[in-house]
Amino acid sequence: MCRWLAYVGDPVEPREFLYDPERSLIEQSRSHAPGMDVPNGDGTGLGWYGRREVPALFRSTTPAWANETLRELAHEVQTGLFLAHVRAGTGTPVQTTNCHPFRHGRWLFVHNGYIAEYMRLRRTLMMAVRPDLFPELLGTTDSELMFFLALTLGLEADPIEGLRRMAGFVEAVGREAGVAEPLQMTVAVADGEKVYAARYASGPVANTLFVSEDVQALRLLHPEAHRLSHYSDDARLVVSEPLVALPGAWREVAPGSALVVDGGDVREVPFVPEPAPR
Repeated sequence: MCRWLAYVGDPVEPREFLYDPERSLIEQSRSHAPGMDVPNGDGTGLGWYGRREVPALFRSTTPAWANETLRELAHEVQTGLFLAHVRAGTGTPVQTTNCHPFRHGRWLFVHNGYIAEYMRLRRTLMMAVRPDLFPELLGTTDSELMFFLALTLGLEADPIEGLRRMAGFVEAVGREAGVAEPLQMTVAVADGEKVYAARYASGPVANTLFVSEDVQALRLLHPEAHRLSHYSDDARLVVSEPLVALPGAWREVAPGSALVVDGGDVREVPFVPEPAPR
């Protein structure tokens, strides 16, 4: 099980969430996920928006806890929107092109989950990617392929709709091939202004997803938490697992739901996969 986080708000140093909290993303990368006998040591990545039109991207196969370049960047960069990821591979090689985030133009994408029996379904799924996007498909993971399928199916025009169509297409291909529960996913997508996220699984159990609560309300609830005074009123985090055990700080996103995070405004909508044309 991979782990990731997405931040949007006034500019901060990514290390404030990657390294500083007691359950920081780096600490989570050392931990063993349920049902797994290895930590999240198959690579790491950081994507952030800064001076350029396209987001900056750092990816490495080195485990996050041992990556000195990531530590330097996390202390040096200041950004109002970033995505970070630590990887536990599910059968594809440990290589840089398989590390998250994945990028296309202004868009960044991270994923926790899998396509069941991916190697059996991969060819059919890959052939559905739009021809002009295909040259950008450089890795071998199901996650990157999911991103490019979502782009093919309209993510740039409507991110949630593109993700719904992607999920519907993957499920249709999987079930046609006899896979009962083809998809497990918590994903985040960013365009430099907003973060879009979704929690969904074909089966009864979906990987977790949380969003931070309103900062102003948390300051009133926890005046002793001095760190909260540092963050802007519209700051939000979307995470696969909470970073701190602060009562009232996190709201779990229900399975079959999607988020649109626009500054301090968080809108939750149903996430129901839609059949996409073959």
